[in-house]
Amino acid sequence: PSEERSLHRSCGSLELSDPWDGLQRHKRSWVWNQFFVLEEYTGNEPLYVGKLHSDVDKGEGKVKYVLTGEGATSIFTIDENTGDIHATKRLDREAQAYYTLQAQAINRLTNIPVEPRSEFVVKVQDINDNEPKFLDGPYMAGVPEMSPLGTMVVQVAATDADDPTYGNSARVVYSIVHGQPYFSVEPKTGVIRTALPNMDRETRDQYVLVIQAKDMVGQMGGLSGTTSVTVTLTDVNDNPPRFSHKSYQYTVLEVLPVKSVVARIKAADADIGSNAEMDYRIMDGDGPGMFNITTDEETQEGVITLQKPLDFETRNSFSLRVEATNRNIDSNFLSLGPFSDITSVRVTVEDVNEPPIFSSPLNKMVVSEDAKVGTSIGRVSAHDPDTSSSAIRYSIDRNTDLDRFFNVDALSGVISTAKPLDREVNSVHNLTIWATESQDPAQIGKGIALITVLDINDNAPVFAIEYDTTLCENAMPGQLIRTISAVDKDEPLSGHRFYFTLDAPVAGNLNFTLRDNKDNTASILTKRGGFRRSEQPVYRLPVLITDSGSPALSSTNTLSVRVCECDSNGETLSCGAVAYTATGLSTGALLAILGCIITLLVMVLLIVTMRRRRKQPLILDEERDIRENIVRYDDEGGGEEDTEAFDMVTLRNLNIVRDPSVRRDVTPDTPTFFHYTSVSRPPYKSLPENVVFREFIWERLKDADVDPTAPPYDSLQTYAFEGSGSVAESLSSLESLSTDSDQNYDYLSNWGPRFKKLADLYGNSDSSGVFS
Repeated sequence: PSEERSLHRSCGSLELSDPWDGLQRHKRSWVWNQFFVLEEYTGNEPLYVGKLHSDVDKGEGKVKYVLTGEGATSIFTIDENTGDIHATKRLDREAQAYYTLQAQAINRLTNIPVEPRSEFVVKVQDINDNEPKFLDGPYMAGVPEMSPLGTMVVQVAATDADDPTYGNSARVVYSIVHGQPYFSVEPKTGVIRTALPNMDRETRDQYVLVIQAKDMVGQMGGLSGTTSVTVTLTDVNDNPPRFSHKSYQYTVLEVLPVKSVVARIKAADADIGSNAEMDYRIMDGDGPGMFNITTDEETQEGVITLQKPLDFETRNSFSLRVEATNRNIDSNFLSLGPFSDITSVRVTVEDVNEPPIFSSPLNKMVVSEDAKVGTSIGRVSAHDPDTSSSAIRYSIDRNTDLDRFFNVDALSGVISTAKPLDREVNSVHNLTIWATESQDPAQIGKGIALITVLDINDNAPVFAIEYDTTLCENAMPGQLIRTISAVDKDEPLSGHRFYFTLDAPVAGNLNFTLRDNKDNTASILTKRGGFRRSEQPVYRLPVLITDSGSPALSSTNTLSVRVCECDSNGETLSCGAVAYTATGLSTGALLAILGCIITLLVMVLLIVTMRRRRKQPLILDEERDIRENIVRYDDEGGGEEDTEAFDMVTLRNLNIVRDPSVRRDVTPDTPTFFHYTSVSRPPYKSLPENVVFREFIWERLKDADVDPTAPPYDSLQTYAFEGSGSVAESLSSLESLSTDSDQNYDYLSNWGPRFKKLADLYGNSDSSGVFS
């Protein structure tokens, strides 16, 4: 069915009509006051919101009004009889601007709806209860110094939580509370601008502004909020560099090393950062190239450095003109220039006592290696650069002339030979010469004398290598068997030229001949064939080698030629003398047999010596002095389980005494015990425990003193004794071996065949034996 709905405003109330039944159309309507509720209500009674009424309600009490939705029962309540709606809590529009509720009229008796559910909205009406707030504050901003009037600095913005669509509660205007007359703010936009032109950063670089935002369009009763704006003036290059003095004066020592800093100067610039960067240059001055100036990038100072050595005696002062110029010049401020400045710098050189200076730092000299001792080679010269012109004394640094081949005259500086020279041992001598002032020996100059030893022909040529020459027995006449060459330690300027000949005594031999190849080599050739090792295994040829020096030197070198057996291809098979076959043993075999015999004899002697030492008696002869003979036994007892080195039963049965004739320092083969009772003293078991060991030791000591067979050395026996102070008495099994034991083991016979062995050992108390 179609649905009709009409709304109309009448006397401050709304009427909602709505068809309910599709078959029989009845007109139904809601009537209530406007549903607006004021926020932040502070009254004591619930705030009346409005009234619901249905045409079905005839005032008979049959209709019941029900309210559901947001805040129903918790915030909003309804009178089920009258339909009046009240707000029971204080509302805040900024927390929730409206509430959506559903209302329904039902039959009180049957709970059947008499009207369909209808939805309506309760809107919270705004009041001015929130001040403007700067959410992005406080602000930091910057503006270039010297900016024109009205230059924008920054824009601030304040927000008001009140309803911007209702009244002026959220309409904000801006004003400047603190910061005038330097800055201003636009009331509507919050844009902050400069209010004065040409503000200078060097005068004041920071301003703190207080900006206020007020709602209600700034009218009386409006709420306000403030924020701070820190404005920093950024630097521009509006200040030229200026030297604080028109001239500077510095003093340096003449011994100042090259590249050292002479002075630092700085042109002051009120700007900062890149606007204060500057370049320095030397415009003109004395001594071109003596000094250089650079910029220290950290301090912006001009660093003057020395480029050449100073000499007080040559020049004692320098004058320079230095210019400093801004590196980054702003064209907007050229009228404030020029952006450079000039100053003068005077550098004074102070005299110091300098060491002597050699006229030449490197003196090259030559000397022949056959020069006689005392021959003058050359002269070094040094002078005192100071005005005092002190006398100079010369000396050689012996670390550079360890063998003392040279001397230098202390006064004249003449270098001469002190020993014969040998170019082949050392061809160049590098000497350090010291020049010392006579007036101030601490002032020492250093020079170098490079002495080259010239060669003379003082070495004869010799074979280049040690030749190993072989000759086959089947060699043919005229066959080349070796090519030889020579070397000479000398180094003539024109190079070597060697001449080879056979020595005169063998020049006419019938076996070999020599051919000089004219290239510092020679060839050895055979004159005949049919060489035989059996006839002569080795031939020795004396070769005469002569050099081309003046005077010429020669040497005779022997070339050994071995005759060898070769195969058909000329490969060597064997060389040297032919071995003769003999029926007897060779020399090597005889030597081997002799070595074996000597080894056997040595072994026999060792065995005999060892046996003789073993047969020496332990007790020395009375004729020998035994007072200083010490025999040491490292015999460590093994505790109660060790019954090999000594008998533990003796310790437990102290009344049982061994036969005095038996040695007690060795282990007996068969333990023999003699049972007797001492008459002179009571049994050990009747003595106190602290006396037992003392009596036992005294008894053994007396036995040893009267024993004629006792050895003349001490015998140490270690015993372990367990005291009888325990309540449980001794747990040791050794006690069971003593004759004084009163333990009865007869019950072992009743334990069955498994304990028969124990019963046989311990059960019979009358049995006799070693352990009875």
